Amino acid sequence: MTTPYRVIVAKPGLDGHDRGAKVVARALRDAGFEVIYTGLHQTPAAVAHTALQENADAVGLSLLSGAHNGLFPAVRKALDEQGLSKVVLFGGGIIPEADIPGLLERGASAIFGPGTATSEIVAWLREALDDRR
Repeated sequence: MTTPYRVIVAKPGLDGHDRGAKVVARALRDAGFEVIYTGLHQTPAAVAHTALQENADAVGLSLLSGAHNGLFPAVRKALDEQGLSKVVLFGGGIIPEADIPGLLERGASAIFGPGTATSEIVAWLREALDDRR
């Protein structure tokens, strides 16, 4: 029997809309992942600290505020500074298509847009973590 993957779902920054994050967290939980939802208004350092304390395999960010170009790289940097370079960073929200390549270059492994089926996120994350193992 294998241990379930542990995933942090976080809302960094000042964005106060978390419905999407909760939907993804529930879908991951229902698919067998252990999910820790951090709540609203997290700093990149706080997200990384939670990932360290919870021995996370992945961190998912939900961003609707337009601060994605700053927050994704900041969370990746904070994870790396905690020695968590193998933690998979993914996310979604209202992120322009033109910004996605830059986010992928700066440490995100995948970005999911509005309307992405939760089954697609679950399948992608399971494969990404299985490959990492």
